[in-house]
Amino acid sequence: MNNEQALWQQAMEHLKSVIKSKDLFERWIEIIKPQKIKDNCFVLTVDNDFYQDWLEKNYKSLILSALQAAGAPQEMKLRFDVLRPTEGSTAQEPLDVPVVATKKTRLKSNMLASPLNPIFTFENFVTGPANNFAHAAALGASQAPGRAYNPLLIHGQTGIGKTHLMQAVGHSIIQKPGMSVCYVSSETFLNEYIDALQKRTIVDFRNRYRRADVLLVDDIQFLGGKDSIQEEFFHTFNALFDAHKQIIMTSDVAPQKLKGLEPRLVSRFEWGMVTEIESPDFETRLAILRYKLSLTSVKLPADVLTFLAENIKSNVRSLEGALKRTIAFADLNRSMTLTTEILRSLLKDQLNNERQKDITPDEIQRIVVDYFDLRMADMSSKKRTRMLAAPRQIAMFLCRKLTMLSLPEIAQSFGKTHATVVHACKTIQDRLQIESDLRDSVKQLVHLLGRDASCINL
Repeated sequence: MNNEQALWQQAMEHLKSVIKSKDLFERWIEIIKPQKIKDNCFVLTVDNDFYQDWLEKNYKSLILSALQAAGAPQEMKLRFDVLRPTEGSTAQEPLDVPVVATKKTRLKSNMLASPLNPIFTFENFVTGPANNFAHAAALGASQAPGRAYNPLLIHGQTGIGKTHLMQAVGHSIIQKPGMSVCYVSSETFLNEYIDALQKRTIVDFRNRYRRADVLLVDDIQFLGGKDSIQEEFFHTFNALFDAHKQIIMTSDVAPQKLKGLEPRLVSRFEWGMVTEIESPDFETRLAILRYKLSLTSVKLPADVLTFLAENIKSNVRSLEGALKRTIAFADLNRSMTLTTEILRSLLKDQLNNERQKDITPDEIQRIVVDYFDLRMADMSSKKRTRMLAAPRQIAMFLCRKLTMLSLPEIAQSFGKTHATVVHACKTIQDRLQIESDLRDSVKQLVHLLGRDASCINL
């Protein structure tokens, strides 16, 4: 056994103790082969691009930590290469990662679209107030495809579980006899359409998507402004809908706010069920962390999870990333007690990114305007009626609490003076002490902005 193999075997033993799920270990770790160590970089090989991309995004830091625990130098780098098949051989397909499949047939992933992520199932989805309704709608669609909630559009900001829920429906449906599922991102759909036009295989392209029992389309907003592909998707949508096939889409905004999409498409998106996933609150973030931790053999103190839930608020993806780094550090330093100071140092880049993801005054104004059913022009209007002045003061107060902008900068964004902003903030702060209805409204606005109400001390 050479040095590369010996080091990898030790790292595998370490990973086996960290990754509690046997299925995940067999699916994502056992398929990796050690290739070589060159220029202080450990090269690992996998069978195809899908494995390479998935491991880079989700397991690279964990594997690197395992190699270090097995004796690799701290400065060692890691790279995944695809082991290209030799003549007369074929690369191994991802294990049980179907695109369009039935219990009788498993078609290769590159024949239709992108594979389903094996982790994105209903069992692995943590529910809370921010996603309960979307979860129920997705579950309903999986139980009665084409009849309940068709089409289903799930919208919300990046990294909060839209794709997870949509693919969970796919995983549920492919267990049904004779049912096929097709998952594709709108970018892939566009690229394949262009390729089909160039190769004059447009009929094959259409058949590929229109024969599926369930079509899952991710990030539908990227079709905006592209007339030809919208025309194609319009007819694909109609063909599937008329055949009572299930259509599920995700978007970063609600249908009526999709830019560059034809009205006839937007109206069809609203035929069925439109549901939103909002940013998870503190309790849901904590529940997600506890669940993810339970899938490993590592134990973390409760206050560590609380710290992560309180400070990583932007999205679930960032939250899981912070947990992975913390788990790897704790496993490599078992004799060390994790403290807040250590966590701040370990996650300093991510915590800085969280702070840099400040909400803009424009975003705050839009949320306030929608909430109170006003116009954007009312935020900078000279009118002082209570119906306009109060929402405007609330927006200024939220800008002061949720952004790093100075008072003059906030004033400029409203077309007001510095003194006006000071007065608005003091007025709202005083009213919050005695008006429960106002407190509830402000909490709701903070929640709609993807922040926890604790950040403004309500």
